[in-house]
Amino acid sequence: MLTDIEIAQKAQMKKITQIAAQLGIDEDELELYGKYKAKVGPEVWERVKNNKNGKLVLVTAINPTPAGEGKTTTTVGLGQAMNKIGKNTIIALREPSLGPSFGVKGGAAGGGYSQVVPMEDINLHFTGDFHAITTAHALLSAALDNHIYQGNELNIDTRQIVWKRAVDMNDRALRNIVLGLGGKAHGVPREDGYVITVASEIMAILCLSKDLMDLKERLSRIIIGYNYGDQPVTCGDLKVQGAMTLILKDAIKPNLVQTLENTPCLIHGGPFANIAHGCNSVVATKLGLKLADYVITESGFGADLGAEKFFDIKCRLSGLKPDLVVLVATIRALKYNGGLQKDKLKIENLSALKDGFCNLEKHIENIQKFGVPVVVALNAFETDTNDEIKFVKEKCISMGAEFVLSEVFAKGSEGGIELAEKVVEVLKHPSEFKVLYDEKLSIKVKVQTIVKEIYGGNSINYSPNAEKAISKLEKMEMDKLPICIAKTQYSLSDNPALLGRPVRFDVTVRDVRISRGAGFIVVLLGDIMTMPGLPKVPAAEKIDIDENGVITGLF
Repeated sequence: MLTDIEIAQKAQMKKITQIAAQLGIDEDELELYGKYKAKVGPEVWERVKNNKNGKLVLVTAINPTPAGEGKTTTTVGLGQAMNKIGKNTIIALREPSLGPSFGVKGGAAGGGYSQVVPMEDINLHFTGDFHAITTAHALLSAALDNHIYQGNELNIDTRQIVWKRAVDMNDRALRNIVLGLGGKAHGVPREDGYVITVASEIMAILCLSKDLMDLKERLSRIIIGYNYGDQPVTCGDLKVQGAMTLILKDAIKPNLVQTLENTPCLIHGGPFANIAHGCNSVVATKLGLKLADYVITESGFGADLGAEKFFDIKCRLSGLKPDLVVLVATIRALKYNGGLQKDKLKIENLSALKDGFCNLEKHIENIQKFGVPVVVALNAFETDTNDEIKFVKEKCISMGAEFVLSEVFAKGSEGGIELAEKVVEVLKHPSEFKVLYDEKLSIKVKVQTIVKEIYGGNSINYSPNAEKAISKLEKMEMDKLPICIAKTQYSLSDNPALLGRPVRFDVTVRDVRISRGAGFIVVLLGDIMTMPGLPKVPAAEKIDIDENGVITGLF
């Protein structure tokens, strides 16, 4: 079989104006970025905003493993298959970050014969949204340090600055830095650090804003630090929210592309799911619901992170109501969760499969707690055996979940027809969606609810820093917001080594931070990093381009 990039390079793409026409969008309503990419202007929303909403389908997965699950591939393949059976469908995805693309995870445009194209552009600079977010972030950072240098009228306590700098690259050396060195003319020395752009609050704000003015108002609420009176200092106090909004005026517009089979796809925004809320933009999702009868979207990493945040943050803050969840799993990943080593996953092992099914079991239970119907899509591999597939199918059905074998990686839409038909069938029954907790509860009660109900944990230990942060938020009356837990994606717990369905485990809250502009409270568990590092052999070492502009090694 060809590699992902080879398949993508052979795609017969239509001009993006033709894809737009399928959705009833005129060329004059597009901002073209070449032949195959375009931004959709706000005038389209004004024209269609009173249309009836389509059905919203969320694709999520079990906890990620080295064996791979294929969540984005399933999202793309399902969207293609829905159109194949005559259903007017649009896909809504996140944009990939350059850090993981050059690190270990790779891009995020699907795989095999279920990809979004132009794949190279999407995984690299695309339409410049991430650059704009990075630049807006940099402007606020520069304005902050300039204000201190110019006399510090706001009395900002340099020991209590919480706003870090940002870059869209994995670079562990930038986690903790000292700036302002070199003498009086070069600024005021202080400690600082970097986060990766997808962990920037500006990324979260862009993805949760309903329009340009909402974006500006949210930017003004960003807390950059505290003054000597222990009161918050905001972006609005520095008076740069207008300039930042100007930088982001194009970035807030959704991007329209297509799949290998010319299914429309809105791809916009990309907050990390283990650090931030991990969903594409509200603007793109809502637009999709007005343009098509079905919207297939995804959330990041496993359902314990991405789906929970999709429900409790994105849906709560936007009013979106999911109609169905497709939960992706693989035989290989379940056997890995059952304790089997990576080099043994291709061999039939029902014992390991039975031991590892508990991970999928927990995710099914979690989704059912939100009142949303669930269809398990078992992403097929040629090494799966009939007995293994039969076991998973019977277990899923016994839990009240539907089950379908998906072959969209190898066959594109043809491999997803059964899944598409099952989705259409289940969507005939109404969803009874509800959020997990009341955001007006105390921070600790909300965290306890997520840890016990979703992760299956026992008690919660709070560090002195976390206790102090919670007390400060309560004192400032900023504690009545949804919770965004930042933890490892590899386990239901805060320990990546605890696979399967760990029980009676404790978690440690290391810190608590307010993302006031985004509208949620970030709770950091364990050693989660907001600036990832590169692996010993980065993916960048295998990526190349030749004299004819042909790219290799990107995946």
